[in-house]
Amino acid sequence: MSETTIDTQELGEKIVRVLKTIYDPEIPVDIYELGLIYDVFVNEDYDVKILMTLTTPNCPVAETLPVEVEEKVKSLNVVKSAEVEITFDPPWSQDLMSEEAKLELGLL
Repeated sequence: MSETTIDTQELGEKIVRVLKTIYDPEIPVDIYELGLIYDVFVNEDYDVKILMTLTTPNCPVAETLPVEVEEKVKSLNVVKSAEVEITFDPPWSQDLMSEEAKLELGLL
């Protein structure tokens, strides 16, 4: 492994830990467990791109949640930039939630 290779798995885990500190204000479960994060990409320049969705297109935090995600991911020392892309394809559904989230919300 050359020194230019970054440990994307380790960085990915750090990003997930950060994502797990961000909550949808209407649901007492973090956005990662809710299944709102579809993908996390990291390139060799430590630019992070996060593909995520919202529970609904007119979600009350549609403006602020992506900004919060970007800010918190950017706060990681090694991350150079963070960009959040919102998609509604596929639309979010309860099926995307983790077992833990479903348990927390009494859906199991």
